[in-house]
Amino acid sequence: MSQSLLWLLSVYTSTATAQYILDTLSFGHGTTLSPNGRALPGFHLTGENHQIQLLSDRVILTPPVPGNARGAIWSENPVSHREWTASLDFRASGQDQGTGNLNIWFTKDNSIGSNSIYTVGEFDGLALVLDQYGSTGGKLRGFLNDGSQNYKAHNTLESLAFGHCDYSYRNLGRLSNIRVTNQNGLSVFVDDKECFRTEHVSLPDGYFFGITAATSENPDSFEINKFAVSTPQPSTAEHPNHPDARSGHPPKQGNQGKIERFPGAPEALPDRVAEDYKSQSDQFADLHNRLQGMTHQVANLFAEFDTLGRKLEAQHTSLLSALPAPGAASPQQGGATAADYSQLKQKLEGIERTVQQIQRDVEGKDYKQHLSDLQTSLDGIRGGLTEHLPATLSTMINASAPKMGFFLFVVLAFQLFLALAYVVYKRRRNGMPKKYL
Repeated sequence: MSQSLLWLLSVYTSTATAQYILDTLSFGHGTTLSPNGRALPGFHLTGENHQIQLLSDRVILTPPVPGNARGAIWSENPVSHREWTASLDFRASGQDQGTGNLNIWFTKDNSIGSNSIYTVGEFDGLALVLDQYGSTGGKLRGFLNDGSQNYKAHNTLESLAFGHCDYSYRNLGRLSNIRVTNQNGLSVFVDDKECFRTEHVSLPDGYFFGITAATSENPDSFEINKFAVSTPQPSTAEHPNHPDARSGHPPKQGNQGKIERFPGAPEALPDRVAEDYKSQSDQFADLHNRLQGMTHQVANLFAEFDTLGRKLEAQHTSLLSALPAPGAASPQQGGATAADYSQLKQKLEGIERTVQQIQRDVEGKDYKQHLSDLQTSLDGIRGGLTEHLPATLSTMINASAPKMGFFLFVVLAFQLFLALAYVVYKRRRNGMPKKYL
């Protein structure tokens, strides 16, 4: 079982990055872009102030001359998958002071035309914009809109970007690559390096892909070499020549005896012939062999788990049978009987009722009235102190201080005493015999 797990993990690691290209939403991944040189199958091309050039290996959205040109490529079919990866190979070249912008759209409808993020107005979906914003030599920014924001009339458009990174894309002399992955969030890569990522965005299916470019007086030439949309799982709509898709019969089943106990077998894990895949046969043949081997290993794992489950069930049954029946005594229990269990149960029920009663008392008692009475008492005490304290202090001061009348009486009495003493002194002095010298 451990060897099967290791083999399964190695196969899963080698096939985790396998992708199925959706031919109806892609171009440039085959030999030529157009079978007739006049149209791009599954896409609609429009241009302003010039005619879009469709060559054998690239599409020129905006030419080197003239300036003030626009170009657009829009898919005619919506995306029918919730998880996908879109990869764009392009080249941007021009004068030293050349300007322009490249926009990658994933919107609810394909009526945006050749607009850029600066002229689009309202839209519903995702927009990736590559231009020379901020004088950094190039910047890739991501914008989201649910149809409520008018981007053309917005004064601070840069504040609406939810992710960005610097990328100098002009005159590199090679192809540049932008890859967008909508799986467990949204991830954007530039030349296989992560630009920005968010786990809070999940784009719906049923939307359309579009690529637009716009230039000014000093134009940049934007050339699109490849645009490929792939999914982690194949779609029957992308392989109409598959025998099972034509006939409606289930595929042939191999090794049915190995997985007959698997739920839903054999339909759940069918084996397919590698030659059924017409496009990119080598890749699909290799992928087919790996997936078929993984299918058998999963079946073997299920058989191992099924055997383990039966063993656990048997062990569980044996343990249950070894337990004593209710009411029977065992040596470890020291002769416990059903009456003992019943008494213990009654005690536990009594404890439970007591706990519930305490809980009800605590939850049901209203302490609001008690708090209100306490607040009233505190207010009364504070009011009494505020009202009566000054009068009480005044009374205490008046009672303990000496009276003014008594003080005046003492002063007058003392002065009267002095006056009487002086009069007596004068009389005695005058009555004394006089001595003459």
